[in-house]
Amino acid sequence: MKKKILVIDDEPSIVMLLQYNLSQAGFEVITAMDGEEGKRLAETEFPDFILLDLMLPKLDGMEVCKQLRQNKIMTPILMITAKDDVLDRILGLELGADDFMVKPFSPREVIARIKAILRRNELQTESINEIISEETKMEIGDLILFPLKFETYFNGNLIELTLKEFELLLYLSKNKGRVLSREQLLNSVWRHDFAEDTRIVDVHISRLREKMSGDTKNPAYIKTIRGIGYKMEEPRC
Repeated sequence: MKKKILVIDDEPSIVMLLQYNLSQAGFEVITAMDGEEGKRLAETEFPDFILLDLMLPKLDGMEVCKQLRQNKIMTPILMITAKDDVLDRILGLELGADDFMVKPFSPREVIARIKAILRRNELQTESINEIISEETKMEIGDLILFPLKFETYFNGNLIELTLKEFELLLYLSKNKGRVLSREQLLNSVWRHDFAEDTRIVDVHISRLREKMSGDTKNPAYIKTIRGIGYKMEEPRC
């Protein structure tokens, strides 16, 4: 079956260019010209991939991404922006975007990015399925993860995590005792290799510590390994 691509952009010339080239590459293409319509199609048409412009009428790209992820819609998203702003990229990645492209771009590059992200997403899904098939519950001290249900408990209390926070915690837990660099975590959880974006790992680690115990200065589970990265370890009695 053809992969379905949702293009959300308010510039008709870009929509037509992407629609033609994506169709030629073997994709089925549906389009939306504003954020509200794009969000509706993402929720009802079940696309395999979303090309999402940052600046949109009615609902901007950041808000569309945020609401989709809050609604547990995990379709891969490639954000398109007219400016190369690192802060925009970090915010977009925090909200759940899979990658960024800056205008102007070539259709060939867009298609290559889409195919690469879809391949990485399939590998990530296989990896998570392996973890789920191996064990339906993971325990580290007072921390309990249920991979199949995407639920996390700490001291018997359910803690609310975003998808990326959960995936990061799951990856750290699966590799308990191993020191993982920020670059490794980016590649494995966000599937990125951008050295300038390693701050996003620090932000998510800080949020996990805050949600788990409230003590970000003396963390009991996720240890900082200075100059390298982080390590999940059993709490000391």
